[in-house]
Amino acid sequence: MELASLSRAALEKQLALSRVQRHALFEAIDDGFCIIQFIDGPHGPLSDYLHIEANSGYERHTGIADIVGKRLREIEPDNAQAWLDLYGKVLRTGETLRFEQEFLAVGRHIEVSATRLGPVEMRQVSVLFRDITARKKTEAALHDNVQRVQLAMAAGAIIGTWVWDVPADRFSIDEGFAHAFGLDPVQGRSGIPLAQIVATVHPDDRQGLADAIAEALGRGGAYAHQYRTRRRDGNYYWLEANGRVELDADGRPLSFPGVLIDIEGRRAVEAERDRAIAALRALTETLEQRVEERSAALLKAEDALRQAQKMEAVGQLTGGLAHDFNNILAGIGGSLELMKIRIAQGRIGDLERHLGGAQSAVRRAAALTQRLLAFSRRQTLDPRPSDLNRIVAGMQELISRSVGPAIAIETAGAHGLWPTFVDVGQIENALLNLCINARDAMADGGKLTIATANQTLDQAGAAQCNVAPGDYVALSVSDTGAGMTADVLARAFEPFFTTKPAGQGTGLGLSMVYGFAGQSGGAVRIDSAPGAGTTVSLLLPRHSGAGAADDAAAAAGAHRALWRKKIMVVDDEPLVRTVAVEVLADLGYDVVEAEDGPAALSLLGAHPDIDLLVTDVGLPNGMNGRQLADAVRARAPELPVLFVTGYAEHAVLNHGHLARGMQILTKPFTADALDQRVGELLGKERAAP
Repeated sequence: MELASLSRAALEKQLALSRVQRHALFEAIDDGFCIIQFIDGPHGPLSDYLHIEANSGYERHTGIADIVGKRLREIEPDNAQAWLDLYGKVLRTGETLRFEQEFLAVGRHIEVSATRLGPVEMRQVSVLFRDITARKKTEAALHDNVQRVQLAMAAGAIIGTWVWDVPADRFSIDEGFAHAFGLDPVQGRSGIPLAQIVATVHPDDRQGLADAIAEALGRGGAYAHQYRTRRRDGNYYWLEANGRVELDADGRPLSFPGVLIDIEGRRAVEAERDRAIAALRALTETLEQRVEERSAALLKAEDALRQAQKMEAVGQLTGGLAHDFNNILAGIGGSLELMKIRIAQGRIGDLERHLGGAQSAVRRAAALTQRLLAFSRRQTLDPRPSDLNRIVAGMQELISRSVGPAIAIETAGAHGLWPTFVDVGQIENALLNLCINARDAMADGGKLTIATANQTLDQAGAAQCNVAPGDYVALSVSDTGAGMTADVLARAFEPFFTTKPAGQGTGLGLSMVYGFAGQSGGAVRIDSAPGAGTTVSLLLPRHSGAGAADDAAAAAGAHRALWRKKIMVVDDEPLVRTVAVEVLADLGYDVVEAEDGPAALSLLGAHPDIDLLVTDVGLPNGMNGRQLADAVRARAPELPVLFVTGYAEHAVLNHGHLARGMQILTKPFTADALDQRVGELLGKERAAP
């Protein structure tokens, strides 16, 4: 479907449906889910976070209702830093983190998967979690049971102890032994005859017991024997006697200390121990599998969430584009229709006005496209060594007119400011956008401050800005306006998001600045709070090469062609190629044209004397504009090349780092812009016709 044919109502309906589907997806997730937004607080930068979105599962898994709008330190004041450290790592690194953590405020353990949303500047983390308190209690109970069984094994099955004085033939027993067999503990301490002990043994086991004792006495050492004894309830039970005979120096037995163990009790304890260990082993063996299944479910839910967020962003982008481009196309189409009518009526005096209206609409469309490409980091930049102080000074009059007399402007340019490598036109556009945003935030007037500074970021500072450590040049725009709420701040860089009334802003200003900064190797950050104004800081890498060129000298002079200078124009779009050929021909150049790279190389054989190659970057048939330029320069190494592009084949152009004698011109372009670039490339050989 053509973008221009989409009605705004249909797009708004589609966007509303996308939001409903996204909400339904959140609610379909059985786990708890929330999106948190890091904020600055009394404890320092990023020292708290705000819950800006959550599903009903949040309350099910934590017991906390109405979490949206609440800060971490409100609900978990005593353990806030632990959560800030965990989620802060996710925010800084962009890596998904899975962990288990006790939620002290609600007395629950939760299993968490956390992922950063968007760039680090948005300060947002999505959290997917579930309550695992029951599992934790089960694990603890199993461990306690194993410990209890082990203690029982050590002590619970022991009935009592004895010491047999062999020469005196008397048994000394403890209270446990005496109690089990109904004996007198006082007599047991002074000694009981062996016959009284043997009388408790089952008649069938007495001979075996006597033989075992005789063997132990005869050889000395350890002794273990099982037999039945009559306990105090009158019943016989299997017991086990364990002991060791002590001998004197002549090898005669002196005493026989030992322990009496309840065999049935020990077996019961061992069975309980085995059951507990088996249950613990089963839990351990299946834990890894359940963790893998849980991780797979989390990944699936995260993918669905990201897809829903992506679709909502696409819906917002499509709706905003359709609205703005339909307005622009209406202006162009209306102007052309009126021109057609006026030509038919013979009223050619009105043509200039309608032509100006159409050209104005084209410029608006070009500006909108550039902002979109800047947001997506796909615009074609023409970076040069630049002095931001000089750029700010050159923009001051335009900024003053743009913000109006109610706004006081102050500039604070740093002395000894480092140069930066940046597209001058884009940085000027970004600065103007920031100043206009600041103006709109100060409806009743105020103060706007533009400042520059040198900044060196260490590892920690660079991680907060999501850039590499090193030297940067900062350009900041501050206002004394109303400031932003946390919700607005979280969405500030979204395309087509705006708090301005309908018709008073596209919502692409900050998103363009964000994309331009990232594409230039830097970053942008917003510091704002309700009632405290806003500061937008743009960081650009320091340029270590030669300083900024003199812009005035570079742009000096009108460019006219030396008669019969020959230019080859290569573009696969016939209308664009025709316009470029006619403009250059009118300027006095000899022009040859080709529709793609192979055709251009064939034509070069018949025209080896060309003085300049003007080529589109995105060419068909297996050879792009950069490859064509390389092939042509293999034959003529010093041949100037002007790349023309309407899209961002930035990597094809070596990320803006072009060889000497190469420049870039962005579509759509004016005849004057084409004339100037061609003149610059042929300037050293230019002469009056």
